[in-house]
Amino acid sequence: MRPLREIISRYMSLITCVLVAIILIIIAYIQITNEQRQAYESAVRTFQQIEQLVEQNQEELEEIRKEYSETCLHNAETIAYIIQSEPSVLESVEELKTIAQFVEVDEIHIFDDTGRIYAGTHPEYYDFTFDSGEQMMFFKPMLEDKSVKLVQEITPNTAEDKMMQYSALWSNNGKFIVQVGMEPVNVMKATQKNELSYLFSLLRVSPDAQYYAIDIESGKIVGSTEMECVGKNLTEVGLKQERFTDLNKGFHAVINGRSSYCVFEKVGTGYIGRVISSKELYRRVLWTTITLAICLIVIAAILARAVIRYMNKYVVDGIHSVNAKLHRIAQGDLDELIDIQSSTEFSELSSYINIMKNSLLDNNRKMSYVLSKTNMYIGVYEYNEYMKRVRFTEYIPRILQLGEEEAKLLSADYKAFKAFIDKLRENPVPDEPGIFEIDEHYVKIEEIDDNNGVFGVVIDMTDEVSKRKKIEGERDIDLLTGLYNRRGMEIKLDGLFGDAEEIAYGALVMIDADNLKVINDTYGHEVGDIYLKKISELIAGLDADRSVAARWGGDEFVLFLYQYDDEKELLDTLNSLDSIQENSVTSLDDDVRVSLRFSFGYSLIGERADYQNLLKEADEKMYENKRRRKEKG
Repeated sequence: MRPLREIISRYMSLITCVLVAIILIIIAYIQITNEQRQAYESAVRTFQQIEQLVEQNQEELEEIRKEYSETCLHNAETIAYIIQSEPSVLESVEELKTIAQFVEVDEIHIFDDTGRIYAGTHPEYYDFTFDSGEQMMFFKPMLEDKSVKLVQEITPNTAEDKMMQYSALWSNNGKFIVQVGMEPVNVMKATQKNELSYLFSLLRVSPDAQYYAIDIESGKIVGSTEMECVGKNLTEVGLKQERFTDLNKGFHAVINGRSSYCVFEKVGTGYIGRVISSKELYRRVLWTTITLAICLIVIAAILARAVIRYMNKYVVDGIHSVNAKLHRIAQGDLDELIDIQSSTEFSELSSYINIMKNSLLDNNRKMSYVLSKTNMYIGVYEYNEYMKRVRFTEYIPRILQLGEEEAKLLSADYKAFKAFIDKLRENPVPDEPGIFEIDEHYVKIEEIDDNNGVFGVVIDMTDEVSKRKKIEGERDIDLLTGLYNRRGMEIKLDGLFGDAEEIAYGALVMIDADNLKVINDTYGHEVGDIYLKKISELIAGLDADRSVAARWGGDEFVLFLYQYDDEKELLDTLNSLDSIQENSVTSLDDDVRVSLRFSFGYSLIGERADYQNLLKEADEKMYENKRRRKEKG
């Protein structure tokens, strides 16, 4: 065993090193976090500039589109007037092309009243009808109403898949339909201004950072300050599409072989990102940490040396003095007086040791007095193999729930008493070490087993355990709905999923209350709480003997169905949620009667035993259900 001086010295050195390491780690972490924050804010400012450009360009684009649509329709009216005035031009493709050139359109198509092209600048389109393609069908309503004038959005035409804008109207005499097509050159140019690849030419970027524009649907890099990356798939440079799911913070990735810090944001139909190498980003962190480490080590060494010196003088030497006096007391010299005054603590220690020394002489009397005054039900028993009977105090029968005759039988035979205690130990209380249950009572049993026999202490813990269980129960229950809260549900699911036979056929259902915000805003949060209670009653009432329900948080609930004999029976119960979902009405107060609406999704247990993944699957299906119901109105 090492001397205390050596132990203190070693531990002070160890603690000093640990503290220096912790401080360096904390400071390095703060510096790294600060560098990341600055990089993130710099990226956000650049993204805001891009968004402003996109917004300005979008306004310009909308104005151009509107003007182009009006021009397209006006040109159709002009051509209809010319043809109606000179019907003979319909017999000459060249004359129609001359008119198209004069009016500055690219295509002219003349339809009869059945919707068939019979004249125009492009004979190859003759006999096309409004049923010839999705683009052509846009104009089919004109056959029903001759007053309709239609302008189509820019779209690929039916024959050549070329981007065109078409407009159509009936002639004033109602004998034919004129359709004109124009290539939207100005619109396409304005549209290109909103493409992320174009916006790079307008940015003044830092030479330490690279910028990427990504089309997320195709996974292609459509623009970059590193031109060799344009056209590549994002995985080729080290990016993964799933990293874009959380755009509220940056992330680290290896980009083009360099460890980098990346910040991405959705802009328009794609994503734009700022990427800076970790080496450049954390360049200042390394030198700052090294400098600080040197300073801390010097300071810590000086402080450790001073602490060790004073610890030896005022603590170790005082302990040696106390030990010497205690050794003499242990040898029988009870007249030895301990009086160490090197510090307040040693003075108090000396006083307490002297008091303890004096109290040792009548310890048995004091212990007897204390045990007689306790308000707890404490029983003591003792037996060994050399005596048949068991000696126990008067509280033993009461604590162990023994009748008078049973107590007599057990006290007369230590083997029977030992068997009784062993059987009692077969009912331990979970998470309560050394505590066992007897007919809804809880007792703590502690034994000392040695060569002289067994000495045991039994304490009635019913009140204490009951109070703890009540507190734990309230902690696991949602106070508003009376269902399990998230913690309670997870504990319940952990237990159930630990025994697959206990579950049999089962399903996890995620449920989200609809319209809660509307009810809160309209009637107040107290009525909103009633709305949640009503929904929780519906959920808890669904096959209550084979289900567990919980309020997962906010307006979300979890329902676990289990112990079904077959999958069909389980699916019938799940399908009943559709009817409940659409046909439940309740009164929230005397004046408010509303439909109870909720969205849900479920996942069948099958052979899977990871309920966390099952909950994620059910959650995704629930949001799909919510979207479908919104689309239906």
